[in-house]
Amino acid sequence: MVPHVHVVENGVQMREVIQQFDCLGYAPDQIYVLAHDEKRTHTLAETTETQEVGVHEEGVLGSVANLFRSRGDELRSKMESLGLSKLEAERYERELDNGRVLVVAKPS
Repeated sequence: MVPHVHVVENGVQMREVIQQFDCLGYAPDQIYVLAHDEKRTHTLAETTETQEVGVHEEGVLGSVANLFRSRGDELRSKMESLGLSKLEAERYERELDNGRVLVVAKPS
């Protein structure tokens, strides 16, 4: 199944999207947030009780490879591990470059 993706500008929009995903039946462990800044991603995931893309989604090799990638390459890799195509990941990475946040609901 294809993940549902929303690009948001702020915390209010992010909470609205998370609530919409919740109403659609997505559990908190199926909802991921991504920001360009790693610290911001962590803070947003923690405050909204959603997930960060990690070893479980990327696999051990993908996670280790990210240690040697640029942040842009790392973000695209994380998005692809959630089921987005390479082209979609490139497009959404540009949104993150502009300060936006990605909220992704990944079907089981």
